[in-house]
Amino acid sequence: MELRHLRYFVAVAEELSFTAAAGRLGISQPPLSQQIKDLEDELGTALFERTSRRVELTAAGAGLLEQARAILIQAEQAALQTRAIGSGQVGLINIGTTGSVLLGSLAELIAAFGERHPGVVVRIHEMGPLEQQTALLNHRIDISFIRRPRHEPNLITELAWHENVGVVLPEAHPLARYRQLPLSALKDQNLVFLRLSDSRFARYLQDCCIEAGFMPRISHEVVESYSLTSLVAAGLGVALVPESVKRLSRPGVLYRPLKSPTPIADVEMMYRPDRSEVVERLVRLARNVLNPVA
Repeated sequence: MELRHLRYFVAVAEELSFTAAAGRLGISQPPLSQQIKDLEDELGTALFERTSRRVELTAAGAGLLEQARAILIQAEQAALQTRAIGSGQVGLINIGTTGSVLLGSLAELIAAFGERHPGVVVRIHEMGPLEQQTALLNHRIDISFIRRPRHEPNLITELAWHENVGVVLPEAHPLARYRQLPLSALKDQNLVFLRLSDSRFARYLQDCCIEAGFMPRISHEVVESYSLTSLVAAGLGVALVPESVKRLSRPGVLYRPLKSPTPIADVEMMYRPDRSEVVERLVRLARNVLNPVA
């Protein structure tokens, strides 16, 4: 039984005339009659009582009519849903990121995307950088926003937005009186740092310190950038952080930008080459909203 058979059957059942049904369907009457006969042969029962003067539904035909209408409605809904998913109007997108990246422009991007595509469900998954790349390759997430990602030839990487690195220090710290600091000013300071074993971004910051003439004196390590401010507030040291972390308001803690050459905390977006139309729409929006100059 094909959908074509059901459409033809419903037309005849509603018109109770093969001639009128053929006109409604835009076909000639003989093929229509043959299709109805084929359907009856397949089902093993008559669907219509035909006389020279009228066409009426049999009991079996009346029983099929309600189900045929429901099937055709479901088929049309499925077609509409499929086209909407294929065009990126509806669907699901899984985003991998870290909490500190959400402090930046990602939250605004997700909000803007939701306004433009209300039919798309967005799920955020907080996970470490290496876990994000593995999840992308395993199709557990669709796109990742990450700092200093490891090169992966099977993934596409491009700039999402630019961000500088600054320093967070206690309000009473001697360096707090300066509006801007050179990185070398942190030479003799205890630093609370991202965990070097987990973060390529942390290792990059360590290299920046070495280039500035000193090995950072790391007192404590954490997983997330926003956790650093808590340690700074407790007086355990100063911290190098992405500038978006300054959005975290915490009493007794100040943010100061670094003088040039300034370490960068750029956020990259990573996705698979076989991305869906939904992901492609998010990528295009990110290019236009977050990094319009690129």
